[in-house]
Amino acid sequence: MRAILSGLHQKKKKMELEFELIDIPGSFENLRITFLEKNSLASITVPVLRVIDNNLIRIQIDPDQLQFSAFEQSEFVWQLFFAFNTVDEQVILQVESEYLSDRHQLSLTSYFQFNSDADGMATLNIHTKQAEDEFTINSVNLSDNALHITGYNRINGRLIKDQKIILKSRQSGAKLAYPTAEGSLKTLFMTTIPLTDLPSNSTEDVYVQYSIGTREIEQRVILARSLEGQMTQADLPSGRMVTVEKSFNNGIVLKEFPAPSFGEKLAALPQKFQAVFDLGRTIQDKVNLQRMRWLFRSGHRPYDQPTIVFESFGGRQVSDSPYAIYRLFNELYPGFNFIWSIDRSQKKFCKQNQIPFVVRRTSRWVRTLEKSSYWISNARFPAWVKKPSYVTYIQTWHGTPLKKLGLDIETVSMPGTTTTKYHDNFVKEANRWDALISPNDYSTKIFRSAFGFNNQILKVGYPRNDELINTNADDINALKHEMGIPLDKKVVLYAPTYRDNQFAEKGKYTFELPFNLDDFRKQFGKDTVLILRMHYLIANALDISDYTDFVYDFSNYPNISDLYLVSDMLITDYSSVFFDYAYLKRPILFYPYDYHLYKDELRGFYLDYEKDLPGQIANNEKELLKGISKCLQQPDMSSDNQFMKFYNRFCAIDDGLSSLKVVNYVVHQIEKNG
Repeated sequence: MRAILSGLHQKKKKMELEFELIDIPGSFENLRITFLEKNSLASITVPVLRVIDNNLIRIQIDPDQLQFSAFEQSEFVWQLFFAFNTVDEQVILQVESEYLSDRHQLSLTSYFQFNSDADGMATLNIHTKQAEDEFTINSVNLSDNALHITGYNRINGRLIKDQKIILKSRQSGAKLAYPTAEGSLKTLFMTTIPLTDLPSNSTEDVYVQYSIGTREIEQRVILARSLEGQMTQADLPSGRMVTVEKSFNNGIVLKEFPAPSFGEKLAALPQKFQAVFDLGRTIQDKVNLQRMRWLFRSGHRPYDQPTIVFESFGGRQVSDSPYAIYRLFNELYPGFNFIWSIDRSQKKFCKQNQIPFVVRRTSRWVRTLEKSSYWISNARFPAWVKKPSYVTYIQTWHGTPLKKLGLDIETVSMPGTTTTKYHDNFVKEANRWDALISPNDYSTKIFRSAFGFNNQILKVGYPRNDELINTNADDINALKHEMGIPLDKKVVLYAPTYRDNQFAEKGKYTFELPFNLDDFRKQFGKDTVLILRMHYLIANALDISDYTDFVYDFSNYPNISDLYLVSDMLITDYSSVFFDYAYLKRPILFYPYDYHLYKDELRGFYLDYEKDLPGQIANNEKELLKGISKCLQQPDMSSDNQFMKFYNRFCAIDDGLSSLKVVNYVVHQIEKNG
């Protein structure tokens, strides 16, 4: 027997849900649909009053019934159950889904969507507390002569009136207004804006104006998804160019400027040649991959001497917990054989620091991996890398989880995979790990569930954090001197997460600082400097050339622990860096300027973001500057109850000896097997 959600029909303020029934017994009564909310376990039961025929039923429900103010809950995930009685029994079936809805706006600050979970079961997701000044569109595209914008023209079934798209000039503040027309579907609007209307050398922000009931509304136009697949550049006949970009807070920005001159195009040729070279490299890599697979299938015997292979972030760095373990191993047991698995970009660093290495995806790399005794890594090896039975694989991982991981991600939307395939690959890889390092009980529980991990967990803390516990004031001053940071100034570290929606197109990422550096300099510039630690994918998109007197970009600095040590406070958003920074008992300020959009559109959190954090939340730039001032006046958080509650939960087990505990574990294994 099966019950399947097959459709949704809007009936004024109510929604009418349609269900298809399969293999249901011919005689039944007391039909009902029960909605069960996953977090609060609240339930609502709706009787079935409309039976179209024996295999099709419909119910009506008001979405306002499915959201409530109790528990300060702002997200609701409702599962659906179909129940009925037969002569002999009461039957309850979880409802499957063949219907996935688009975003349906309930009010200015809430919307719902029907989705399907990893098992194909129907879920109704209701999101509240959306920012009132945001209007989400469906698409934005440039043609040769116009900008085209599409979006919804209804809120909870009510038609929006007098809807206009507004372009506001950043330079002059002038406005251009354009009415909307009905789109290809009756629930959509479309606006076409002639590109010839744009002033020369202008930057325009896009807004929407409309009426609903008696209210006049103006909101920023935003696009929650990336710009991939949309047309973002147009060349005008007059030798001008127009581009569409996204601002840091997902707003749409239109720019008009002169097209590149012949000289500028000539200067760009090396990049085009590089693209051709990269294509050739990609083809070569695919051929090499087949060769690697064959080499891993060849028979190998282990080295006579215990050999330990280290790798960090897929070879892109020599850093993190594997590096902390390596340094202590090299100090205590130099007689063992140590080799780093690296990308070619790390060869210079290894040579300068006398670190033995092998370059990934080479014949020697395969031979080294297959003949070694231990692998110590903080990320996953490719699935096609064969792990011999005599290798002990120690996974250090790379952070305390804040955002959902592995099996806990209910719906995976990455290209080239499905949710089921992603989950299967995660479990398969995780259970190649013989031991997994955990920093606390919280992480241990998540690692078990998210990785489907059944092997040994070493709850010893992260070796990379030993440095935070064992470093003194003189060491910190020496670090500042080495990094060129003034000793007489306070240091603010800004380390945000990378957002999936910052991806513009292949090889291109967008980023704009979500606060004004001029305002920061005006308030703090005399006695404070700002350190930036951005994700490596967007680090090159950042231009701070006008602020080098007080802003330092350390995005490519290899050891983030050094940045923690030299800073007096941390500003972050959804990055898990605050779990490590809390070891220092210094103030942390959270600046999730797009919190509700990020939480709703991307991945969920394990923690209650609004209750469990070890610091204040700043929702806008004004609150951010006020929060920085307060944090810099309280350098030690040891007396703060909220902070110490967090510290005792996540940091207390680490005694600065994590590296030694891992080294001792490996040495014990060597002695036991020797």
